[in-house]
Amino acid sequence: MPSRTRAATHARRRKRRMARVEHDLTAAQWAALRAEWGGCAYCGADVAALQKDTMLPISRGGRYTLSNLVPACGSCNASKCNLEVTTWMRRKKLDERAFLVRQVEVARAILAADAVAAPDAVQLD
Repeated sequence: MPSRTRAATHARRRKRRMARVEHDLTAAQWAALRAEWGGCAYCGADVAALQKDTMLPISRGGRYTLSNLVPACGSCNASKCNLEVTTWMRRKKLDERAFLVRQVEVARAILAADAVAAPDAVQLD
C-alpha cells in the first residue's frame, strides 16, 4: 500500500509533473552553467553543492532547459520555493535586471560553445 503522508503525496505529484514535460538539459550543459556562473546565480555564494533551480518552476509549467535553469545555493533555492524568479528577486530587493542580462549572456555563451563543439547538434531558440 502506498504511503499516505503529505511528503509522499507531494513526491508523487512532483514525479508526475516531471514525467509530463520534456527536459533537454544535458549533463555537459549543466556543468558549463555551473562553471560560467561560478557559484550561486542569485547571491554569488561559492559552494560545492549547487542545486538546479528553474526560473519558471516546474509546478508552474517550467522544465529543465538551458534557458530556464540556473545554479543556486540551497538557501536561495529554498527561499525562492515555487515563485517565479522576478517575483522572488523583487521581494528580496535583488538586482533583477542585472541577473536577467547575465542569464542571457551565460546561455548564449554555452550555446556558442556547443555550436563550435558539435555544429549539427545545436539548435538556437
